[in-house]
Amino acid sequence: MALPKKLATLNLFVCALLVSQMAQADEPWTNPEWADSAWYVGAGAGRANTSIDKDRLIRSLMDNGASSVTYGSTERDTAFKLFMGKQMNKYFALEAGYFDLGKFGFNASTTPPGTINGEVGFRGFNLDLVGQLPLSERFSLLGRIGANYTRADAHFSGNRLFGITDPNPSEKKLNPKIGIGLEYKFTQALAMRGEAERYRVNDAVRNRGDVDFYSFSLVYKLGKPAYARPVAYTAPPTPRVEQAPPVMVQSAPPPPPRPQPVSEKVTFSAEALFDFDKSVVKPEGRLALDDLLNKLQGMNTEVMITVGHTDSIGSDDYNQKLSIRRAEAVKAYLVSKGIDSSRVYTEGKGETQPVADNKTSEGRAKNRRVTVEVVGSRR
Repeated sequence: MALPKKLATLNLFVCALLVSQMAQADEPWTNPEWADSAWYVGAGAGRANTSIDKDRLIRSLMDNGASSVTYGSTERDTAFKLFMGKQMNKYFALEAGYFDLGKFGFNASTTPPGTINGEVGFRGFNLDLVGQLPLSERFSLLGRIGANYTRADAHFSGNRLFGITDPNPSEKKLNPKIGIGLEYKFTQALAMRGEAERYRVNDAVRNRGDVDFYSFSLVYKLGKPAYARPVAYTAPPTPRVEQAPPVMVQSAPPPPPRPQPVSEKVTFSAEALFDFDKSVVKPEGRLALDDLLNKLQGMNTEVMITVGHTDSIGSDDYNQKLSIRRAEAVKAYLVSKGIDSSRVYTEGKGETQPVADNKTSEGRAKNRRVTVEVVGSRR
């Protein structure tokens, strides 16, 4: 299959992936732990530039009898890359890939009449350490440093080859590479990168130089957990207590009273359940939730509502999402202990419902909390 057809097929796939992911762009970012440890794949394309040593070539021709030289070169070409990586944490990833930097060439005509033409192409594999500095929830600065193992394939033709004994030389070398860029996340799974990379290469005739690759890439993280939209909470109807019809012939003992509906509400400090700025229930938090479940023994639980709250430090949007993640984490633990997931609802209030003054550290600590309200009836 020709390269244009391959790129056309890749473009169709990329467009379908982009459309499907953009439809999910309004979902809250509820899986930071997954995003900071996921595997990902990607593809990019752009332009590659290099510099051919024009002065050295002309000087060599003049030293071998040419009185004048007319010179032309092709120092730009289309390039592409395919890569796969592993996110080690929020700030670093390890990435391996395959690249084709295109072909570059020159042609020279001399007086007395003569010609020499040359072309060299570069392709190979790379292994990079990628650093990521988040500027916001969606934008990140990128920096990379690594190594490239490149094969250079050259071809020379014309009647002024002089000392060239092999018109089709090739060479494989391991050299360094660096790069900088910017990444924009459409969703937690799909992102676009714009990058500038410099590859150190050998050109198959013992010359070393640089190829600069400017590209745009799409990156897709694998294994994203399914997102379930929160279900709006509807309070259950108050149970009706019906009186037994009177017995006309013989009195009967009154029926036992029906269990009366009760509501119990427990508030947990966020520090008791989670580490700082995290939404994974820590061991001490599990013990506190286990104690709550023990106290509910003997209750016919109808509904449980977990509500997350934060203090005022940070943006409104970030605090809202953090409160939702923490409420969801408490729900997940309660479900793991046997509570029916259809009876557990979650809400995130962010910083909108403080119970103390956010201007003091003691007040902020009281505002960082998760409440669990249980509606049911005691037997």
